[in-house]
Amino acid sequence: MVNNLVLFENRDGIGLLTMNNPDSMNVFDSQMMQALHDKLDEISQEDLRALIITGAGRAFVAGASIKEMSELTPTQAYDFGQLGHQTFAKIEAMKWPTIAMINGFALGGGSELALACDLRFASEKAKLGQPEVTLGITPGYGGTQRLAQLVGPAKAKDLIFTGRIISAKEALDIGWVDRIYPPEELADKTWDYALSLKKASANAIARSKQAIQAGLSGQDGFETELSEFARCFEHPDQREGMRAFLEKRPPEYK
Repeated sequence: MVNNLVLFENRDGIGLLTMNNPDSMNVFDSQMMQALHDKLDEISQEDLRALIITGAGRAFVAGASIKEMSELTPTQAYDFGQLGHQTFAKIEAMKWPTIAMINGFALGGGSELALACDLRFASEKAKLGQPEVTLGITPGYGGTQRLAQLVGPAKAKDLIFTGRIISAKEALDIGWVDRIYPPEELADKTWDYALSLKKASANAIARSKQAIQAGLSGQDGFETELSEFARCFEHPDQREGMRAFLEKRPPEYK
């Protein structure tokens, strides 16, 4: 099963990368994140014009593994977050355009995976959110930086402070996603867009992407996020938030 956690296929120059653990809604535990990290290394030499990233089943990625995080020490939490940072940085640095095809829930780490992509196309039934504060932690895979860059600091603070989960339509309205489609049209529309990129110069697209990214560098912010994420694991709110989730009850924060 480990070798099948992340699937890849190259269809005439368009890559399709699929998070493939639908029974757990594709949540990011360390094994899944490592599988994605390694798969990205494998495909880095592929001859592609675009890469589409999606999830199998009814979720894009429903978050990071709360079961695993509930047992982490601060040092382990830093390492857990750092692997996600490194993995998503690989996606952000890819020379090809990357498109998150959000077929369902994109929560927490799933939202952060989508944020690392160049574009986000979503099903009208998709749900997005950064609900980490309800678990007593911060976003840990770059969400504080990339979401603020995308929708603006004030809107990012609203979404992160409240942890609320929003519809694809609201996400479109605020610029979190770029396009939304009926579920039955999402794959075809995303594929058509990716194919349309073959009409342009791959070199020009790659250089344009590099120039845009150069103006969005947030390395200091990413390091601060990672440190603060790990420090949450020193606080009783993290233990209470995750214990409450696993016990299916509201958290009782002091």
